[in-house]
Amino acid sequence: MAKVFRPSSRESSILSKIESTKEHVRRLAISRVKDCVEPLANGIATKLIETGLVETTNKNVLEEQVQKCLEKLNRLDDFEIDYQVAPIRNLVPNPQIVSLYVTAFVIEKLINHKDVVDIFGSDEEIYFTINQQVKKYMPL
Repeated sequence: MAKVFRPSSRESSILSKIESTKEHVRRLAISRVKDCVEPLANGIATKLIETGLVETTNKNVLEEQVQKCLEKLNRLDDFEIDYQVAPIRNLVPNPQIVSLYVTAFVIEKLINHKDVVDIFGSDEEIYFTINQQVKKYMPL
């Protein structure tokens, strides 16, 4: 017969603190986006083009789309964010939520934009490129 795991109150308390800390970091990251939307959007768009991950006919339109994505992130509730990132949530261990959300946007929505010629590279490469810019503009 299988043993049933019943955490003690101390274990439950520690697990609860870990979860609440993760949620706090997530909310903090999302709320900090509004302080650096324009430079972050510019940095992400520029880096995606420089690295050859996104080929576009108009860099300004790419930057506008990323900026709209970041502005929308501030208005979404947790369910909508989780729904958007669901297909790639296991892309990397312990992902940064802003980077993950923008990566999902690039992979799923931006690829269909009329000014985007094509998107190259793996999902991980796109995530790490975006995450590099997020860390630059939103240090923790």
